[in-house]
This record gives sequence, C-alpha cells and structure tokens, in this order.
Amino acid sequence: MSTQETNSFNIAELKKELLDVLDMQKAEDVHSIDLHGTGFPADHMIIASGQSGRHVVGLANKILDKLSSLDIKDVKKEGLSAGDWVILDTGDIIVHLFRPEVRLFYNIEKMWDGEQSTLTTIA
Repeated sequence: MSTQETNSFNIAELKKELLDVLDMQKAEDVHSIDLHGTGFPADHMIIASGQSGRHVVGLANKILDKLSSLDIKDVKKEGLSAGDWVILDTGDIIVHLFRPEVRLFYNIEKMWDGEQSTLTTIA
C-alpha cells in the first residue's frame, strides 16, 4: 500500500518534510529525483550524504522518526547497522543516504542521466 493511499498528505508534502529533516540535520549534497514516467515503482527518490557512518545512521533515524510521526510505519530499511549506505523505502519515496566515498563509488545519480526523470540539486 502506498504512502499516498494510507495518509492524508500527498507525496510532494512528504518529500518536503523529508528534505526539511535532511536540511536540519546538515545532510550534504542533497538531490531530489522525480521518477514519474520512468517505469520505476517509486514516484520520487532523495539522495544525500552524511559526513560519516554515524552521521548517515543519525540522518536515517531522524527520517524514520519523522515518518513515524506522520503515521508511516511500513518503511523498508537496509544498511542501518553499517552506516555506509542506508536505504529507506516508503513505497512512494525512496531515500538513499551515503558516506561521501561510498556515494562516489556507486554514483546512482548517473543512472538517471538521460532518463525521463528530473534530477534537482537541493542547496
């Protein structure tokens, strides 16, 4: 069941809430990717870096706290124990959090170059 179906807010509002959390927690190099029209199962992807593994896990926990406060409970999560790369999947929005060198290695933003998606860098 998607976020949009189970809650009274829409995806754009959720995206803004999550970007605000990342901003307040000093995430770096935040990118927002609109996945509409790509055939990808999610509608949106957010990619950000933390300064260290501990920072990445802290960012993930703050996002999970925000999702919980919005009554979004069924979040799939991977990577919390290591902190190199954490993925949080709400169904409609996927959040990727990386240590900078891990992000550089995987370079998942490059995957969306030339696609129908829209990559936006958040200052």
